[in-house]
Amino acid sequence: MSSESKKKRVQFRAPRGLVDRADALAAVFETDRTDILISALRDYLRNAAHSDEVKQEIAEAFYDDDITFEELKDLVGHEEAANFRLLKEQLTDEFVDEVAEELADS
Repeated sequence: MSSESKKKRVQFRAPRGLVDRADALAAVFETDRTDILISALRDYLRNAAHSDEVKQEIAEAFYDDDITFEELKDLVGHEEAANFRLLKEQLTDEFVDEVAEELADS
């Protein structure tokens, strides 16, 4: 079973007008509010992952150990996540110290 097909119940409060609009759109498409919200969330996450500004925020969260590599990969894709992981490894204290020493000696 893929992670996409596993379900997790969520509950949140949203502005009434926003929910009413989702319900109206659900009626147009003869579906339910949940399908509309899932579709909107998927689109938002897909678009956010292509924004350079959002990618930078995601990378910073990874560098600060706020998210795992798996979470990073889910957000930006495997290739980009691998690049961020490589950069994180290069930015270790040891690496930064070596570069600082080189700059001080030059």
